Amino acid sequence: MIIAQNDIIHALSGFAVGLLVGLTGVGGGSLMTPLLIVLFGVHPATAVGTDLLYAGVTKTAGMLTHSIKQTIAWAIVFRLAIGSIPASIITLFVLSHFNLKAPGPAHFISAILGIALILTALTVLVRPIISKFLAQIMPQRSPARVLIITILTGALIGILVCISSVGAGAIGMTILILLYPDIKLEKLVGADIAHAVPLTLIAGAGHWLIGDVNSHLLLTLLIGSIPGITIGSLLITKIPAAALRTILAIILLIVGTRLLT
Repeated sequence: MIIAQNDIIHALSGFAVGLLVGLTGVGGGSLMTPLLIVLFGVHPATAVGTDLLYAGVTKTAGMLTHSIKQTIAWAIVFRLAIGSIPASIITLFVLSHFNLKAPGPAHFISAILGIALILTALTVLVRPIISKFLAQIMPQRSPARVLIITILTGALIGILVCISSVGAGAIGMTILILLYPDIKLEKLVGADIAHAVPLTLIAGAGHWLIGDVNSHLLLTLLIGSIPGITIGSLLITKIPAAALRTILAIILLIVGTRLLT
């Protein structure tokens, strides 16, 4: 009975996170991993590994939807992947040489997660200011410079994903909006989601091999998240997403600060 109750709670949590992702576009890693650690007491390494596969499956559905609607800038996906895939493989190789369940690595993962959450929250709150500042210091967007920065952005995301499961989605989107102002926002969002699919699946598979995935927990989260993200996507035009993003950013700031203390 206790296990069944926990399963229901986990499924409802997956539903809530999926709903918020559908409404706000903020990555599930920013929500699910801290939720598992702070509220459910899941070990940080297990929370990261489980969330990566959870994100990979849920974002596959999002990628298929964007693909059908032809709202994916595939050239950007490939550029990001050039940086993220090698960076994620190297990071996983390094992590495999550590006992991630030991207190030291666990504290390190929590610290990186906390920093990533705070950066994500700040980016969500002040994205227009950041975009304006970056536009001033980089007024010219030469093709070579855009290519290099996109690849480096992918590498940064790949490292963060493997360590904390937070892909710096808000930060990455801010950079993409600056680098590719002539591309429609929905295509940039589609590129971000499409790029996340192979990255999270590779990172999740790596954590699976390391032994940091709870299969039963993963299944119960997916049971809730898939209908949640579907409903959120349907309601996105009816609920003020800007207000939701502000509330979400404040929550991420609080949780990120707690993980650092």
